[in-house]
Order: sequence, then structure tokens, then C-alpha cells
Amino acid sequence: MKILFGILAIVAVLVVVSWKFSRFGYESASYTLVEKDGPFEIRQYPELTLVSTATDSSDPEGDGAFMRLFRYIAKDNADEQKIAMTTPVFMTSGENGSMSFVVPEDVAKGGAPAPKSSNVKLTSRSPGKVAAYRYSGSWQEEKRAAARKKLASWVTEKGYTSSGDYYSAGYDPPFTPGFLRRNEVLVRLSD
Repeated sequence: MKILFGILAIVAVLVVVSWKFSRFGYESASYTLVEKDGPFEIRQYPELTLVSTATDSSDPEGDGAFMRLFRYIAKDNADEQKIAMTTPVFMTSGENGSMSFVVPEDVAKGGAPAPKSSNVKLTSRSPGKVAAYRYSGSWQEEKRAAARKKLASWVTEKGYTSSGDYYSAGYDPPFTPGFLRRNEVLVRLSD
């Protein structure tokens, strides 16, 4: 009986720790769901304030970019203000790739502090309609490419027109097992 209680205690601790440090413990970018079709969605996003940095093509996982953004929210900003982590982390790929954190709504409304680093910029993403495809697993480029292809086919099949480049969104910390991760590929739609 003691062994069973010990196992249950360990499981309870793991659940609490996982919850605290998973996507469920963070504010997420708000949107209105317009349509859902299995793993595909059409969403209406409001304007989002982002803190962004360029990704290095020699660093496909974006570790350097992530740490620059993390330092910004950990007080490396003009106000030396600690800013809460949010989800998702947005990424664009290619020669001009970038990684972006969503600035929490309350911080954005009050005016997000300027970054101290010249490699980090405050940007905004204008409101608009977006198509999204949700999948689990790693953030490897092969998986993202397959997800982009599925989303492109679905957008065409539904009669929508995309405008702009595809981008990715990751919701979970790197230690989350692949089968539990929430990843997305998104593209803006024409009005």
C-alpha cells in the first residue's frame, strides 16, 4: 500500500510540474474561431504586439533567437520589467527568418518596453483572418514542410486565397514529449 501511495504522490507531483511549465500555464494569443475542420481552422486574430528577432540559418532550431527573446522578457528591456512568457512562439523560415514572442495583452495595452538589444525589435501583426493546421511532434523542417503542404491543399480545396508567407507556431517547451506537443502552420487569408 505504501508503494501505491508513493507512486501516486510522484504522479501528482509530475502532473503539477507539467501543468505549471506547459502551455496551460501561459497566456495564449487570443483569436476568434471562425471555422473548424478536424486539424484545420480559420481564425480571426486581433492586432498582436510581438517581440521579434532574426533567426540564424546556421541555427535551425533557433536556440540563439529564443534566448535573445527570453532575455527581453526577463528584464533586458528599457523598463527592466519582467514580462510573462506567452504562447505560441511564432517562427518564419528562410533567409529572413524570425522568431517572435507574443507580448501579453496587459503589457501591450500599457506600451511594451523597448528592447535593450539592437537584435530584438517590437513589432505588430495586423488583425486578420488566418488558416491554421495543427499537428504534434517535433519542429523539424521536414514536419513543418509536410504541414505547410497539407494546409495549402486544404486552403485551396475550401476556396480560400492565401496572402503572404506561411509561418509556424509552437506552444510547448522543448522538454515536452513530441506526441504531446501542439505545433501549427499558419497563413494569412485574403479578405
